[in-house]
Amino acid sequence: MSKTSEKMAEAVRKARETGDVNIMIDAIPYAKLLGIKGVEGKKDTFHLEPRKTNIGNPTLPALHGGAVGGFMELSASTYLMMEMDVFKVPKTVDFSIDFLRPGRFKDLYSRCVIQRFGSKLVNISIEAWQDDETEYVAKARAQFLVE
Repeated sequence: MSKTSEKMAEAVRKARETGDVNIMIDAIPYAKLLGIKGVEGKKDTFHLEPRKTNIGNPTLPALHGGAVGGFMELSASTYLMMEMDVFKVPKTVDFSIDFLRPGRFKDLYSRCVIQRFGSKLVNISIEAWQDDETEYVAKARAQFLVE
């Protein structure tokens, strides 16, 4: 096991022991770059704070679709590591996203639900919203390989 893998496995163990998903998120450089945090008391919900580096359309301003997609994919993989016996970032097999409305330059939230898990593949649905939990900015489906 590489040093990076060992560090991630240790972060996952600590996050599970304490129930603080942010310990694990802090071990993922891309998550720190985007500004992802877990929502306290909700292990299936994540928060993307507004950062100027995440803006894709400065005229509106609106979040970049890649930042929204990255946030949703990382939310799902992080949730998966907290919920299942997975100690490294799972490999993404498929990720499909539907953008439903512009993500404005303000707080963005996501919620993950495991739809199906098999011996090696896990399907997760992800919903992202801003002000109103019923008005989605985007919805996504992800399939991960867990070994």
